[in-house]
Amino acid sequence: MNTSIRQLKLKTRMIFVLGLMVLVQTGLIGLYALSTLNQSLNEQIAQQALHVAKTIGAMPQVIEAIESDQIEELPQLAQIMAQRNEALFVVIGNRQGIRLAHPTKEKIGKPMYDDEGDYNEPALVHGKPYTQIAVGSLGPSMRGKAPIFDSTGERVIGIVSVGFTMDAVQDTTSIYLNNLLAAIVISLIASVVIALWFTYHLQKAIFGLEPEQIGLLFQERNATLESIREGIIAINKAGEITTINRAAIDTLDLDPDTTLQGQYIHAVLPGSRMLEVLQSGKPEFDQEIWLRERNLIANRIPLLQNGDITGAVSSFRLKNELDLVSQKLTDIQAYADTLRSQSHEYANKLQTIAGLIQIGNNDAALNLIGQESRNHQDLISLLSQAVSDAVISGCLLGKFNRARELGIELIIDQESSMHDVPDSISREQLVSVLGNLIDNALEATMRQGNQRIDIQMTDLGQELIFEIEDQGPGLNSSQREKIFNLGYSSKNEPGHGLGLHLVTQLLPLLAARLTVENTGKGCRFTLYIDKQSNKRDQA
Repeated sequence: MNTSIRQLKLKTRMIFVLGLMVLVQTGLIGLYALSTLNQSLNEQIAQQALHVAKTIGAMPQVIEAIESDQIEELPQLAQIMAQRNEALFVVIGNRQGIRLAHPTKEKIGKPMYDDEGDYNEPALVHGKPYTQIAVGSLGPSMRGKAPIFDSTGERVIGIVSVGFTMDAVQDTTSIYLNNLLAAIVISLIASVVIALWFTYHLQKAIFGLEPEQIGLLFQERNATLESIREGIIAINKAGEITTINRAAIDTLDLDPDTTLQGQYIHAVLPGSRMLEVLQSGKPEFDQEIWLRERNLIANRIPLLQNGDITGAVSSFRLKNELDLVSQKLTDIQAYADTLRSQSHEYANKLQTIAGLIQIGNNDAALNLIGQESRNHQDLISLLSQAVSDAVISGCLLGKFNRARELGIELIIDQESSMHDVPDSISREQLVSVLGNLIDNALEATMRQGNQRIDIQMTDLGQELIFEIEDQGPGLNSSQREKIFNLGYSSKNEPGHGLGLHLVTQLLPLLAARLTVENTGKGCRFTLYIDKQSNKRDQA
C-alpha cells in the first residue's frame, strides 16, 4: 500500500489525502449530528405527547365522566383532541386499564397493552406520567401516558395515552441526511480544488519536484557537503546557521558535539562577514581573511529566491592549503625568473672578471668577487645579530632577495634590534603583516622609479616597533583614509587592494597599531606591537 502511494504523483496524493480527510470528517460529524438530531426530535415529540396526555387527563369533563361512569362522550372527545393536536391517537382507559375511548370502536372495552407487554403500571399504580416508543394496535409510535386523578386529586381513576407517529421523525432525519450527503459531495469537490491549488503553488516553490526526489536530493546534498574538503556554512535571512559541514567544523576548530544549526552566526563566529553579504547582496570571491586565528581564503554569495535575499553561503579553506597547491607553480616561475636574472647578472660580472684577468688586473677582479659575497654575508650577519627569531629573519631575507630581483636596494638599519619577541605572538600573523607592508613599499618605490627601501626595528620599551620607509609617490589625505579599504588601490591592475586590508584585520589579533606619514621622499609605515598585552594573553 505504501509503495503504491509513493508511486503516485504529489497532485494525486494531495487529492486522495484531502478527499479522504474531508470524507472522514464530514462523515463523523454528520453521523453525530444525525444521531443528536434524531434523539432531540424523539425527545421533542415525547414531551409533546406527554403534555397533551397531561392536558386531557386534567380536563374536568374527562374526570367527571369516569367518576360518574358516563363514558359515552369520551370517544368523540378523544377524537377531537387527537385531530386538534395532530396526534396518531388518543386513548382513554379506566383504573383497570380497560379502554373507554379508542379510534377503533372494536378496541373499546378491551385491555390497554402493547405488543411489548406494557400494562401502564407507572401511571395506573404509581400515578406517574411517562413516555415510550412502542408498537401497539395502530403501529409504532411515540407515546406519552399520564394518570387521571379523581376530583380530589388523590386517587388514580384512569389513564390517558397519546401517540404520535414516527414518520415525522424519519422524514426530518431524511431531509438532514440528504443535506449531509450534499455537504459531503460539495466538500469533496472543494477539497479537490484546494488540493490542485495547493499542489500547484507547492510544486512551484519546490521547482516541480516530487517528495522522493527532494529526499534523494537532500541525501545527495548532505553527502556532497561532507565529501568536499572546503568548509561550508549557510545562514538564513535572520542570520541563523542552517547548514555547516564537517570540514567547516574541523577547519575552524569548533566543538563537534555542539548543535550549531539554529545558532546566530556571530555567536559562533564573531568575526564573520556573512551578515554584510546578507545586507548588501553582493558576492565576495577569494577574500583573504583571519577568522579564529586562522588565515583563510573565503567566498561568500547571497541566496536569492524570486529576487529576494533569503540567506547567504560561505565556502572557505585554509590559505596555506591553497598555497601548497599554487606554491609549486609560483616557485617554479620564481626560480626560473631568479635564475634568469641572476644568470644574466653573473654573466656580466664573469665577463668583467675575465676581462680584468686578461688585462692582468687581478686585484680588481678579486675585489669584485669579494664584494658580491660580502653583500649577502653582511645581511646574514646583521640579521643573526639583530634578530633572534628565525621566522622574522627568513621573512626579511626573502624580501631582500625579492628587492634585488626588482632592482631595489632594501636597507636594514645597522642599529636595529629585535630579540624580545613574546612567544604568544603568532609568527604567521606577524610575517603576514610585515610581508604585506614591505610588498606595498616595493611596489610604491618601483612605480616611482626609485631604488631604495629602509627598514628599522627596535624592541626597546613596551612595544615592538617596525618602520618601513619607501620612496614612492606618497599619500594625500584622501588616499590615507582609503588605502586600508578592501579593494582600494592606486594601481589600475586587478588583484590589488587586498594586502593592506588584511593588515588591518590582523592588527587587533596582534594587539598592534599602524601609523602612516609622508616623509618628503615617500611614505613611512610604522607598526607598533604591545609586548605586555601579548604576554598577558599568553598567561
